[in-house]
Amino acid sequence: MMWIIYIMAGLGAGVITGLAGLSAAVIITPLLVSVCGWESYDAVTVALAADVLASMLSSYTYAKSRNIDLKSGALTAITAFSGTVIGSYCGYLFSQAQPDGLGYISMLTTIGLGIKFLVKPITSGAESSDSENVISVKKRAIAMILSCGIGWVCGFTGSGGGILMLTVFTLVLGYNLKVAVGTSTMIMSIVALTGAVSHIMMGATLKHFPAAVTILACLLGAFVSARFANHCEIRKLNKLVGVVLTILGIITIAIKIF
Repeated sequence: MMWIIYIMAGLGAGVITGLAGLSAAVIITPLLVSVCGWESYDAVTVALAADVLASMLSSYTYAKSRNIDLKSGALTAITAFSGTVIGSYCGYLFSQAQPDGLGYISMLTTIGLGIKFLVKPITSGAESSDSENVISVKKRAIAMILSCGIGWVCGFTGSGGGILMLTVFTLVLGYNLKVAVGTSTMIMSIVALTGAVSHIMMGATLKHFPAAVTILACLLGAFVSARFANHCEIRKLNKLVGVVLTILGIITIAIKIF
């Protein structure tokens, strides 16, 4: 039974990473904590490890379709790196005081992200990554500052970084959803790597075989969904991801309570 949960968690996480650039933690962390009984800090570590590979694979797929801004991505990744290290340490301290705290935060984040996509979808922005040529220095600076805070959130909870990056790239830099997702996944691979290494160095305990199954399933989901997303209408992407996240969040909280 548990192996089915690991595979479902990985596949689901990979799908939302490839479709919308969201962190794998919004699915992996709640399921490992609420259903499989993992410690929240360990579950976040697995989610971050899955994020590294799934985001790299997704960003490669988006890059092939010219849906990535390498310049803005590299600049924001630098500041996100420092925020992630600090956030990982804060998450460690919080997990010691409230062992299930990060799990509950991730569950609520999942529902919040789902409702956001349904109520206010991200549909506007530039039509191609060529928009990087008209982005001002001021906008890039704002994006770099905000990405530091996003890195902290990702390191602390293991989730939320993807949707916040999408917000920065669409509202601050003016990208459409596909370019924003492509660039976000590139950055999240770096941020997640920093977070995963930080968590492991701070004593996270991993069950290696279950973790490997979850991560491999995540890679498969990310590969298929990223290819689909690059050929899908933007509004449909928002609705699809919103429905999946909202339902998943409600189910995981219900399982934890009852």
